[in-house]
Amino acid sequence: MGVTTTSPLAAIPFQRAAQDPTGSCLQDGDRAWDNAGFATAVRRLAQRFTALGVAPGDTVAVLLPNCAEIIATMFAAWFRGSALNPVNTALTDDEVRYQLEDSASAVIVGDQRARALAESLGIAWVDADLVLPAPGDPPVSSAPVGAEDAVEEPSALGDDFALVIYTSGTTGKPKGVLLDHDNLDAMSASLVEHFALTAADRSLLVLPLFHCNGLVAGTLAPLRAGGDVVVARRFSPETFWDDVEAARPTYFSAVPTIYAVLEARTERKVDTSSLRFLVCGAAPMPAELITRFERRFGVPVVEGYGLSEGSVASTINPVDGLRKPGTVGVALPGQEVAVVSAQGVPQPAGQRGEVVIRGANVMRGYLGKPQETAQVLRDGWLHTGDVGIIDRDGYLRIVDRIKDMIIRGGENIYPKEIEECLYLHPAVLEAAVIGKPDPVLGEVPVAYVATRPGRVATPEELREHCAATLARYKVPQEVHVRTELPKNSVGKLVKGLLREQVSA
Repeated sequence: MGVTTTSPLAAIPFQRAAQDPTGSCLQDGDRAWDNAGFATAVRRLAQRFTALGVAPGDTVAVLLPNCAEIIATMFAAWFRGSALNPVNTALTDDEVRYQLEDSASAVIVGDQRARALAESLGIAWVDADLVLPAPGDPPVSSAPVGAEDAVEEPSALGDDFALVIYTSGTTGKPKGVLLDHDNLDAMSASLVEHFALTAADRSLLVLPLFHCNGLVAGTLAPLRAGGDVVVARRFSPETFWDDVEAARPTYFSAVPTIYAVLEARTERKVDTSSLRFLVCGAAPMPAELITRFERRFGVPVVEGYGLSEGSVASTINPVDGLRKPGTVGVALPGQEVAVVSAQGVPQPAGQRGEVVIRGANVMRGYLGKPQETAQVLRDGWLHTGDVGIIDRDGYLRIVDRIKDMIIRGGENIYPKEIEECLYLHPAVLEAAVIGKPDPVLGEVPVAYVATRPGRVATPEELREHCAATLARYKVPQEVHVRTELPKNSVGKLVKGLLREQVSA
């Protein structure tokens, strides 16, 4: 058995401070920290955790909207050999308590809401206002005298848990995905290699920091490469390009909904000259939207695919080289991606099957759920529950979720195929297709559509549009046109709410 070594990720702030003390590290609005200032703040927060009795192996929770304090809390937790549990602020108090209790969080960093939750559970609280002193101010210390000697160097090891990321809970109580430092080390190194990230790169954090995408692809990867990070304000199409022009990032990662809204609502000419590439993930992006966005804004959009269980990403289209819109690219360095039958037999190029992933990035398991872990981690592979096709060039195309497949009178219908057809209509901004119970056919497809600003489309028109290119049994039996479709806090369409409405 190999010797477990200290995590290189936990040392990132201090290595950067030693190599380039005054170099840019982190920016949040009009606040900015250089490497030395950020490292000092991380060390002081780690000392605060020590004073509160936080020990290696414990979990540190943070309940804050996107801000630099979340990143500081992550590195301070790792300094102590503790895991970070980032909590979505959109959750109700009861949902937050479940996550805090399930993860056995020893302390929570946040505002007065977090303080009240901490008191209700009898755990420690750290005021978020004390986490990051304003640049130029002396560090705020809440630690007792002598605590400086309590923590000298980062103590996290490779097999220590680094993140406890909770799934959306669409099929029951949210599950805590356990990612250790070795997982995140492999993942961040893979992203640095694939995107050729260097000290010249700057990430604009658009997606929420309670998710792997923001924490790993948006934060760890650029900091590891020597670049820096800018935390964006809450996404708004009216202010987003102002943020880009002011911060001048080289890349950002977003979901299809954000790209669709930006393409539909941007009316002025924007300066995208600083951007080297853009990443799209979390849900399939229509190929037509990718092409339209690239032509309009002059920046390559590389679509990728991954799960929290795989530390965020497993396939991405290349920045330089052949990009295939409509696919989610090729396997990232250090990972294997395959498509298998229901019996686990690898499928040849062009054949559908379940997408499976293998690599050092794959999670350790679900917290306290051995049966659920065994269901998805089998024979060394992560079974994703997604249906995909790998072409002869190794590019993966996601067909749909296995559980989303509609069976109409014995015919298999993949909602994504209908959604892609709807996206080709010039009035369609968003589309979601679900199965509606039918007493004769079992299920029939039903579509929900949101239109682009200033555009109108009738249900009859959209059904005729689908009938022109889809087999008759795939044409939605009903089309509902709405001003917007339900989304979760990441911006991903939530079909579960639509299913509940149909069932009701």
